[in-house]
Amino acid sequence: MVIILIRTVILYFVVLFVIRVMGKGELSKLDPFQMVILFMIAELAAIPIESLDISLLNGATAIITLLFLEVVISILSLKSQKLNNFFNGKPSLIIEQGKINSDELKSLRITIDDLTEQLRLKNFPSISDVDYAILESNGDLSVIPKSDKAPLTKKDLNASPSKTFMPMVLLSDGVLFQKNLRMLGKNENYLKKELLKYKIKDYSEVFLCFFDENKQLHVYINDRNNSGLIKEAKQK
Repeated sequence: MVIILIRTVILYFVVLFVIRVMGKGELSKLDPFQMVILFMIAELAAIPIESLDISLLNGATAIITLLFLEVVISILSLKSQKLNNFFNGKPSLIIEQGKINSDELKSLRITIDDLTEQLRLKNFPSISDVDYAILESNGDLSVIPKSDKAPLTKKDLNASPSKTFMPMVLLSDGVLFQKNLRMLGKNENYLKKELLKYKIKDYSEVFLCFFDENKQLHVYINDRNNSGLIKEAKQK
């Protein structure tokens, strides 16, 4: 009994250490890759506790190996969008400008009943209230309502309803999202001309570049100040 208690305490601190090193960002996403890692860690921690003939060191080594694998793949995913899509999946556009993407629903094996149920949980009882619906890589559904169905703000009180525009990322950590650029009806020449207004000549200088819901371009350059924060760039 005492041996089981000691092994449990040791493995508890090992697992706690691993979870802390993984970081809040990884745990908050819970993409398929992160879920597999967490399930395997839980299983590997339970085996040495249940079976005293299994070496405690072997169990801890396996858990640390999973941590190393998770960290390496996370770093590689930051550098390559293709790897990130492979390990974590990518968001799926289910409703676009009020139109349901039936092909996407079929590929995701989602029925209309499933979709309407998720929309109701997001306080949108009707599909006609929705302009965009995106199934995120972690399985959560993000909903952008039509402008006349969105919650009122002080600014809206003096503004007439306008067509909703879905914010899109064009550059992330120097990586160009060609598909988003095409969806906006833009090309690289347009983007390069806009970046020149910020004295940016290479994509590698850009930390984040996106269009907001008002079709305004926002650019954050790879220029961290002393606090480690990245500020939005201003036109020069």
